[in-house]
Amino acid sequence: MADLTLTGKNPTQLSADALVVGTCSTSDGVAVVADQLPASVVERIETLAPRLGVTGALQEVRTVPAGDGVAADVLVLAGLGERQEDGTFDREALRAAAGSAVRSLAGSASAVVALPAIDESELGAVVEGALLGAYSYTAYRDAKAAAKQTPVGTLQVATSFARTARAKAAVARAEVLAAAVHGARDLVNTPPNVLYPASFADAARTAVKELGAKGVKVTVLDDKQLAAGGYGGLTGVGQGSARGPRLVKLTYSPAKATGKVALVGKGITFDTGGISIKPAAGMDSMKSDMAGAAAVLHTVVAAARLGLPVAVTGYLCLAENMPGGNAQRPADVVTIRGGKTVEVLNTDAEGRLVMADGLVSAVEDGHDVVLDIATLTGAQMVALGRRVSAVMGTEDVRDEVKVAADTVGEQFWPMPLPDELAEGLRSKVADIANVGERWGGMLAAGLFLRSFIEGTPWAHLDIAGPAYNEKGAFGYTPAGGTGVGVRTMLGFLESRAGVES
Repeated sequence: MADLTLTGKNPTQLSADALVVGTCSTSDGVAVVADQLPASVVERIETLAPRLGVTGALQEVRTVPAGDGVAADVLVLAGLGERQEDGTFDREALRAAAGSAVRSLAGSASAVVALPAIDESELGAVVEGALLGAYSYTAYRDAKAAAKQTPVGTLQVATSFARTARAKAAVARAEVLAAAVHGARDLVNTPPNVLYPASFADAARTAVKELGAKGVKVTVLDDKQLAAGGYGGLTGVGQGSARGPRLVKLTYSPAKATGKVALVGKGITFDTGGISIKPAAGMDSMKSDMAGAAAVLHTVVAAARLGLPVAVTGYLCLAENMPGGNAQRPADVVTIRGGKTVEVLNTDAEGRLVMADGLVSAVEDGHDVVLDIATLTGAQMVALGRRVSAVMGTEDVRDEVKVAADTVGEQFWPMPLPDELAEGLRSKVADIANVGERWGGMLAAGLFLRSFIEGTPWAHLDIAGPAYNEKGAFGYTPAGGTGVGVRTMLGFLESRAGVES
């Protein structure tokens, strides 16, 4: 992650590869948003804007010569969109502008970011965006290619608040948050021959140890222990693979905790669909089917690093869904932890089976609220596209998640759980079937999960599309693993703890 510091110095006098300043759209064209830039430089940019293709649109990035009076080599013009009615910019616009600009500077050694922030809250958004944009996954690139993609090494953020305690706290939080998102992205991007249930469990232990998440206890149940404990969902899904399933439990229990929250994450390290095999086209992206578990792991780590006064337990439901000779078949019946039986009509609806075991475990342990997060259904993308996640569940918890998402800048949309769709989950031979009719598939999956939470306040986050960006990078979001959900769940925990996000 980039080395970031705050500075109160005039940004035009700081030597760096690039100086990032803002532009915005106006009724007259484009305005440069940088108070300390020489007037001649501002006038030049605004005059040449049409020919330079500069519009000030949100996430637009243009690079121009710095000109006289600026110590940096080049100016990076980061689009902020239009000003709000009060003349300021939305915090998410600041995040996106900072992230877009910093992402464009991959391969550079240093940069100064001078975007408008009227208080420490807006400054925090700039810092978050910059750090989130300073990411690349180069583990399997040769040194020459990796160097070109390496994020900018040193970032200075220019602000008049550089010396305030609130500004320093905002930077400290942003660094923890960005490390968590980057950690989740790294796991999602890891090849499935390297990341499988047992190695994921090892990665969880390492993350807790290396990232300084003090007070987090890690417990791992292997395939034999899962079978003995009645975890039929995890056992059934994982039995087709030579690499058995795991259930990883992460427990953060601070003194005088204000509440107890459970986070349950789907961790299918690779999903072929099993016997109900997926089409070959696009199957490579199924290495991302463990994004929910990755988000839970790093949310727990972040909560511990921040010392939030709320108890958090994470459950990573890890399995590899393969069509081996011992794989579960359509029409099999499995018994979930706690005794409920499920008829498996489609082995590609496996995520809800492992999540059922995790949800029952969370309910058994007793929590005030349970959140689960999963790349659960293709229907989520049909309904909401690739960038908007879904949230459903107990209405007050669902709405609380939505508020947390809005606060941190992630897109979640509240969805209903119509009781009539539960009729489609009726089984002729078991307590419930793992799939219903095609229509409303995302909601039916939510209803399936609801049947395992026994009245505990709960919300289900379906991140199937947003978890893995198969298109081009945008804003502070890279191609590949995005780390979606980490910021929302951390914001939810902060809200529960009475801490400002």
